[in-house]
Amino acid sequence: MRSRYTAFSEGNWGHIKRTYAREMQDAFDRSMAESPPGNVEWLGLDILGVSEGSEHDDTGIVEFAARFRKDGVLRIHREKSNFCRENGEWIYVDGEVRVEQVPDSPGKTGRNDPCPCGSGLKFKKCCGR
Repeated sequence: MRSRYTAFSEGNWGHIKRTYAREMQDAFDRSMAESPPGNVEWLGLDILGVSEGSEHDDTGIVEFAARFRKDGVLRIHREKSNFCRENGEWIYVDGEVRVEQVPDSPGKTGRNDPCPCGSGLKFKKCCGR
């Protein structure tokens, strides 16, 4: 999951396509991925939970939250992703996606306040970096 997040934030579309399940690789639209609407700045990835996915498993589930700013608005991409092992490599099968806009907090967020993005971290360790 971390390699896919890094590849996505850096625009490494070859890695993204390679790590899709075979049946999804044909549907991958590289031109659409390369030109996301609006100005996007990726801010961080938080792994919220993992189920299965050990060296003895053939499937695994990763729940994560990816923070980003799009056109100046802080948002969170939350996903519960399904992975499977194919030829010894973990590949992305599908996921349940939810994108949320982080509400504006009244007043200024203090450095030691909880981050308004909902990560559970202090603001200074999260979006305040």
